[in-house]
Amino acid sequence: MATCAHISAARLAPATASSEVYKEECTLCFDSQDLSQGIDVCLSCFNGGCLHNERQHAQLHYRKTKHPIVLNIKRIAKPKQRDGSEPPAKITKLAIEEERDEDLFDFITTPKCYECGQAELDPTTEPLAQVIASVMTALSAKKQSEVKAWQEEIVSCAHTQNLEQGEKRPLEAQALAHCNQCELKDNLWLCLTCGNLGCGRQQYGGVGGNGHGLAHYDSCKHPVAVKLGTITPEGTADVFCYDCGEERVDPQLGKHLANFGINIAQQQKTEKSLTELQVEQNLKFDFSMTTEDGKMLEPLFGPGYTGMKNLGNSCYMASVLQALFALEPFQRRYNSMAHHVANCYERPAQCFQCQMAKLADGLLSGRYSQPKEVLDGDGERRGQEGITPAMFKALVGKGHPEFSTMRQQDAQEFFQHITSLIEQKERSTGSDVASNFKFSLEQRLQCLQCERVRYGTEGSSSLTLRVPAKKKEQPSGTDDTLKSAQFEPVDFQECLATVFSDDIRDYKCPHDKCDVQASYTTRFKTFPEILVCTMSRFVLGADWVTEKLTAQINAPLELDLERLRGHGHQENEELFAENTDESDATSPQVDDGALQQLMSMGFPEIRCKKALLATGNNGAEVAMNWLFEHMDDPDIDTPLAASSAGVAAASNSDIQQLADMGFTPAQAKRALTETGNNMERAVDWLFSHADAMDTDETSAEPSSVTDTRPAKYRLTAFVSHKGTSTHCGHYVAHCYRDGRWALYNDNKVVEVPDISKAIGEAYMYIYSRVA
Repeated sequence: MATCAHISAARLAPATASSEVYKEECTLCFDSQDLSQGIDVCLSCFNGGCLHNERQHAQLHYRKTKHPIVLNIKRIAKPKQRDGSEPPAKITKLAIEEERDEDLFDFITTPKCYECGQAELDPTTEPLAQVIASVMTALSAKKQSEVKAWQEEIVSCAHTQNLEQGEKRPLEAQALAHCNQCELKDNLWLCLTCGNLGCGRQQYGGVGGNGHGLAHYDSCKHPVAVKLGTITPEGTADVFCYDCGEERVDPQLGKHLANFGINIAQQQKTEKSLTELQVEQNLKFDFSMTTEDGKMLEPLFGPGYTGMKNLGNSCYMASVLQALFALEPFQRRYNSMAHHVANCYERPAQCFQCQMAKLADGLLSGRYSQPKEVLDGDGERRGQEGITPAMFKALVGKGHPEFSTMRQQDAQEFFQHITSLIEQKERSTGSDVASNFKFSLEQRLQCLQCERVRYGTEGSSSLTLRVPAKKKEQPSGTDDTLKSAQFEPVDFQECLATVFSDDIRDYKCPHDKCDVQASYTTRFKTFPEILVCTMSRFVLGADWVTEKLTAQINAPLELDLERLRGHGHQENEELFAENTDESDATSPQVDDGALQQLMSMGFPEIRCKKALLATGNNGAEVAMNWLFEHMDDPDIDTPLAASSAGVAAASNSDIQQLADMGFTPAQAKRALTETGNNMERAVDWLFSHADAMDTDETSAEPSSVTDTRPAKYRLTAFVSHKGTSTHCGHYVAHCYRDGRWALYNDNKVVEVPDISKAIGEAYMYIYSRVA
């Protein structure tokens, strides 16, 4: 082994707790330390690079950074040891615990110097030995992001901080044996005010409960309860505040339990926490991997058939990404990024384009879609390892209140998030593939008395369609739980009609100065290259409880939207005079009927108007769902059309800063005016209003381009959800490739010969325009 002068020149420093050490996989591809060549970890910046002959990302990193000293790491799995002992009859402590790598794997490490032609170095040389030790013991960047994401932001509240308890009274062991009102012995909640023990509600995974704990709160209004069996000596437990309706932290849990003679130091965790139950249930949700006659669906391998490992609750992300990379524009853009990768000097793990290129290579190359060596019962290799999108998730979720966590999320919301990121990152490159989703809706209003008309335009990147589901009539005696799940099939055209049907509404005519009726019509002004239709399957049912509409939707494989094409102002139509009524011309128009319906429920008028505008005036039901999702928005009560009077003019430096991002000066000036010259809000405003900005502010928009191509589409992919809520359950994607349909269920990819049932259960449909 060589003694290298470049070690001292490199000024190496050990990795710290905050260092991001990419030692598990290459930052530019999914080659990992488990491959025979291992991974080269830069000991200057801790970047990980592969050694594959065709890619040589470790060599590329050296060429860019001139960091010569690396540590090659190879990981080899140890044989599993089985001692033959039976598992314990009852788990005494249950938690999500980290398995130590040294117990599962052997590691081979070799320090090298690229400046010396990759000559091997003496690992005992200082400071090399200290740096190597710090890398091997450091938490990898992947695990750092996972740990951070899993840490739910559960906090204390006024009710746990200022809890008032009754007189001190130790509880006998028999008083803690079962619910005070029934014989249930699990899922028990102790009221921290009076010591009442009540069973909880039914939970994930079939955990029973009759809701006697909630009944106690309803009668006594004692707000805080702790779940027995989840208490640990460290002072953690499932604590629930009924007043807040949220999980909370009790900073004085030990003191509160001592009031009932319970020594927290002697407690052991014997039951699953609420988080663990949700994670377990989400992983158990599974879509059928068999045909109707019970045969296993045929697994698919090779280019385009690579699965993605579930990171715990990441199926929403995986399903959307599989659908996106089934689309030709995404394949063309991100599977041909070699020039960018070779010349990008940003840290690969922090570069959006590099990570999209890495994802495209992982999904489309076929290198990571190989049959496992493990055989199933029939002696056939069924599965594949797939790729782990942890680095990508950490990047696109960074700073986001929801996508940075490991909680389950809504696939449609992630679609909007990722396309917004693409638009933001690709605006200056001229390669914005998210523009393929954009279209404009033409809104036509005609007064039925004076017959004058007004046209408006609204930009969008997807359609949200209500599902006009009707429950089937069930014979008397049918179980109520079965009744709620039975709906009549719904035709896709019925869903389209919830947006595009003609509507008669009350209207104050600015010409006749009186209350009349007017017809409202919505049509496509422009058509997208890729049409995304999200079905509004989650609605508020009885008792304000979210209900999922499980109705089968008869969605077509081929869709013709020509009848929904708008034709704009016609020669025989008389337009309303400009500025006839200035307040009407400047105020956003909402559905008055839906507005009154929402206001009758107790929602403030400004919130109702915002909800209706945000959901495209698609009715009170859709707007109500939006209201519940955005109750905590900081600007929920901000007036819709605040006057710009009194707002200082935007500074040239702010305008230039936005212009450097690819916006025109006019767009930048308008965004700053709309947001009170707040730069951060102006950026958000620009991306959320990109389609709706006036034509005179969008210099790059063609002046007179008419789309005469047929509005015909073919179904390319659809995303489905199984579960009762968007925030639990499981997502999968079906994609059409090579003349067949494939199901992408995490890292399982199989051919589906008959999709007739699956297509009717979809949550998002993605149609590609036929050339």
